[in-house]
Amino acid sequence: MATCPIDEQAPSDVKQASAHDPLDVSTFVIPEPLSTTTVMIEFCDRCRWLHRATWVQTELFLTFPPPNIGCISLFPRNVEETSGRFRVWLSIGNEPPKLVWDRKVEGGFPELKVLKQRIRDHIQPGKSLGHSDKKE
Repeated sequence: MATCPIDEQAPSDVKQASAHDPLDVSTFVIPEPLSTTTVMIEFCDRCRWLHRATWVQTELFLTFPPPNIGCISLFPRNVEETSGRFRVWLSIGNEPPKLVWDRKVEGGFPELKVLKQRIRDHIQPGKSLGHSDKKE
């Protein structure tokens, strides 16, 4: 039976619970996403921007894998007041979330290179983004 590589990195209390009976729901531990770096992508569902939001989510996880970003949440909005909305928020630890991108304020969707740079500047200022880095 194959093992998950993440199980090898799990905290010891989670390992012990899962080693006892991985299918026992009473031993499951609820994740605490807000205690880690969290990205929230808020988008207009009426505009059918789910695919764009999930693409951004995937790209951010590939660039900043856990533990750099612990959670990326999608928030579809479907009311008149949120029509046309595409916002990216960043929350680090217990700090209040910072707005990293707003489609209406910025005049369009984020170029992924720019969005990655903005997030990097907050969570890993020394990290090289390779070809996505700013040209000096």
